[in-house]
Amino acid sequence: MSMLSRSSALGIAPNLAWDSIKPWSRATACILSHAAWRPERSTFDLPLFDGSLYEAADCGLLSPEQAAGIRRVKGAKKLGVRVGNWLLPNEARKLWALPDAKTLKRKRDRAILSLLLACGLRRGEVAALELDDIQRREDHWAIVDLAGKGGHVRTVPVPDWVTQTIQDWISAAGISSGKLFRCVCRAGETWGDLMTDRVVWHVVKDYAAKLGLRQLAPHDLRRSCARLCHVAGGELEQIQFLLGHVSVQTTEKYLGCKQRIRNAVNDRIGIEPSS
Repeated sequence: MSMLSRSSALGIAPNLAWDSIKPWSRATACILSHAAWRPERSTFDLPLFDGSLYEAADCGLLSPEQAAGIRRVKGAKKLGVRVGNWLLPNEARKLWALPDAKTLKRKRDRAILSLLLACGLRRGEVAALELDDIQRREDHWAIVDLAGKGGHVRTVPVPDWVTQTIQDWISAAGISSGKLFRCVCRAGETWGDLMTDRVVWHVVKDYAAKLGLRQLAPHDLRRSCARLCHVAGGELEQIQFLLGHVSVQTTEKYLGCKQRIRNAVNDRIGIEPSS
């Protein structure tokens, strides 16, 4: 069984890091790339191959460690486009409740969607979460000292109902330490000891498509979290803390709002003259 040579792979995949990629047999390569093997050139149709890494890792054909090793470098085309969508409360509720939690994978997916919608995490932050990151603070569950974009550290409160979805997942999966989320193979068992952020992307896209929300991306759930908090009366400063934004202007963009000068928020605060 012939193998994919390093020289041929480098010739067709300059945007992939090679150090952690192991050679696979042609048969396995055909499965992973949906029969994209080109025997006349001994190469893969890489756009299809790269797009099926999530499926390979989540069904047991490829270990999570191998999938994580095939990473994109600066300048590579990204999967998904930020479109600036927000979900209404009823849409958000339907989305996280769609996985019925009857199987191990659906328990995991429900916990992932709940975290994205209620805590405003980035997909990379969800994939990197450790079980020990969730602790009690001020009589409330929270993700403590979460290192986010740019190395900014924040603590993220976790609602009790979200904590319950996480507990349902870790109890069923038997997770006692390490990464909070893992791949789940088709046999209904955890696979490996980690999960890539590509899995989070597909979880969102798969369930959103079932609701007819085909343009929804994981970052839209973070944006929706900000908007829902604001509509529920949340203070802008507290939403900024929740999302870990350095600038309040960034938070305002997430909310889809800007400062209002006419009928300003401080026009009637109870200390103005009565006459």
